[in-house]
Amino acid sequence: MREDVLQGLEPRVQMAENEVEPAEPAPVPRAAGEPDAEGPMKGRSPFGYVGIEAVLDQMRRKAMKTGFEFNIMVVGQSGLGKSTLVNTLFKSKVSRKSCTPNYEEKIPKTVNLQSISHVIEEKGVKMKLTVIDTPGFGDQINNENCWEPIVKYINEQYEKYLKEELNINRKRRIPDTRVHCCVYFLPPTGHWLRPLDVEFMKRLGKTVSIVPVIAKADTLTMEERMEFKQRIRNDLQAHGIRVYPQKEYDEDAEDRIMNDKIREKIPFAVVGTDKEHQVNGNKVLGRKTKWGIIEVENVAHCEFANLRDLLIRSHLQDLKDVTHNIHYETYRVRRLNESNANGLGLSPLTPVNGTAEKNETESHL
Repeated sequence: MREDVLQGLEPRVQMAENEVEPAEPAPVPRAAGEPDAEGPMKGRSPFGYVGIEAVLDQMRRKAMKTGFEFNIMVVGQSGLGKSTLVNTLFKSKVSRKSCTPNYEEKIPKTVNLQSISHVIEEKGVKMKLTVIDTPGFGDQINNENCWEPIVKYINEQYEKYLKEELNINRKRRIPDTRVHCCVYFLPPTGHWLRPLDVEFMKRLGKTVSIVPVIAKADTLTMEERMEFKQRIRNDLQAHGIRVYPQKEYDEDAEDRIMNDKIREKIPFAVVGTDKEHQVNGNKVLGRKTKWGIIEVENVAHCEFANLRDLLIRSHLQDLKDVTHNIHYETYRVRRLNESNANGLGLSPLTPVNGTAEKNETESHL
């Protein structure tokens, strides 16, 4: 019986031995320089630890040694709390008014730009902060062309940076005095944008990143505030005014989602103060009134925290990148095209969005 079983198995064993695995197709030879069929080089994990991630630590150490610069301009009428808000943003006495002994508030006859710089250090990170103030803006009976000194100042900083770049023996690190952000203060009228506001933001929207804010928002009720914000958004859209962050600069879906939430809140309704008060046993920055304390950093009271997050915690580097890659690059291309047309190097600086455009768009102020 055992032999019968073995005889019955023999054909199956022989068949298995005679089976041959199908041969793999021979690889098709590629011409020299032809890309791999799998596409571009994909991320592959090395066999062992290489240390590529350590470059982040190197960049962090270098940034902490050298520090970085941030230049912010505040524009608005006198009495809107520009100095107080800047001090509140950085929790330091950084405004011109706070740092000038025996300072007297005088309304100048013309717009007079003044800047003051500080080095702020937090957890080993140093930042050279420059605050550019614009006393006299919008304070005159006739405010025609009051934005021209501001446009001139912004372009002068671009010109200074460009000349440093074009030097044969240029500095290892070019000082950056370009304006990275312009915070524009709107008075809490509760109505709509004034002609001055429209003209200013239209002319400077292509030159610098503008962030509009409603100053002293505690003078408006919550309903008035929401209606005012919606009217301003409608005016911005109707006049084609570009404010930061612009949709066309969103790099990916993640940026778009985050920036859409910011765009929904613009303009930020803010309150500024440098005084602390006790609330439930905790010290908070706030404005004390007869009916209670308006907490500056409480999002239920105002949108100061949203503005601070935008300017410092989430978009500070992006503001610098947009200034360098968009606004400065536009200026650089225009100036180099002018120099090529003249054939005599860089010509004297000509006004942009200011006097040069006066004939095209008459002021309605």
